[in-house]
Amino acid sequence: MASFSIRKRIKKDGTPKYQTFIRVKEKGSVVYTESKTFTKEKVAQTWGKRRVVEIEERGYLETGENVSVRELIAKLIDDPHNELGRTKLSVLNMLCDCEIGQVKIVKLQPKHIIEHCKSRKEAGALPQTINHDVSYLRWALKAAKPQFGYSVNDECIVEAYASLYDLKLIGKSERRTRRPTSVELDKMRAALELREKQRSSTIPFLDILNFSILTCMRIGEVCSILWEDLDTEQNAVLVRNRKDPRKKSGNHMLVPLLGDSWNIINSQPKTDERIFPHNSRSVTAGFQRVRNANGIKDLRYHDLRREGASRLFEMGFQIDEVAQVTGHRNINTLWQIYTELFPRRLHDKE
Repeated sequence: MASFSIRKRIKKDGTPKYQTFIRVKEKGSVVYTESKTFTKEKVAQTWGKRRVVEIEERGYLETGENVSVRELIAKLIDDPHNELGRTKLSVLNMLCDCEIGQVKIVKLQPKHIIEHCKSRKEAGALPQTINHDVSYLRWALKAAKPQFGYSVNDECIVEAYASLYDLKLIGKSERRTRRPTSVELDKMRAALELREKQRSSTIPFLDILNFSILTCMRIGEVCSILWEDLDTEQNAVLVRNRKDPRKKSGNHMLVPLLGDSWNIINSQPKTDERIFPHNSRSVTAGFQRVRNANGIKDLRYHDLRREGASRLFEMGFQIDEVAQVTGHRNINTLWQIYTELFPRRLHDKE
């Protein structure tokens, strides 16, 4: 059964545009999508109604010949079986609004990829950010044939890679080495403590900050751990679905609670199934406001994870032991932290 919907968006210059989405469902699943953008809502509705009638009378094409990049992405987003993280979904939606989104997938060429990347660079995007565009677009093209039967592949992107690197349009993210200084942490703790005393505050910022460093957990993990997952015999907690590039879900890990982290947990009120029942974005936003108010530059919440791992190394823990806390499957990442902390370790053996 075919249907249409209209999404209104406001351009940077303040003028509206109306995007009409056509979807065909069979047995509850989306089997075909297409879309077109108009400057007037009435025209968008007229086109949507006409296309629904045409599809009902004559059917729809499955070859992909008339499918644009935007339509392919919309179809992939609509499929509930495609698990899309926040960053990936954001980039895919952005691609839909770019000029490359209007190109038919069967006519996509390396020049289109390069032109898109040049345009993004001119708009101020960094090479590592643009690299995400290319990576997720490639994912969409690789999924087109097996998921929908479209006669397309990722060859155009593969051909464009050499030029993209030569032109410095894309690049890998620079490895961060930022650690908060003791003075910065003291400022943060004092400011967060004051923030907690505000009448409207319900988040134990100070406990969460200290817990994040001691456990090396990501803020999303901290705000997801459950009381039922505490292991009182081993002073550990089960962290569910821990981030792993090779595994999207089911990656549960038992993490030892070292130092004062066990006491921090047991000092929390049991008002929810979660130990820290707070929105991770709210915690991060509060952290950022305090950081900015205290003039602390270039410090991200995720840097606390590196700070925690660094402290464990400085305390004498071995790489495999630190990995049990951080959850790293690839210890090369931890090895880089270790060598940054102790660059003279080989000279000491002479």
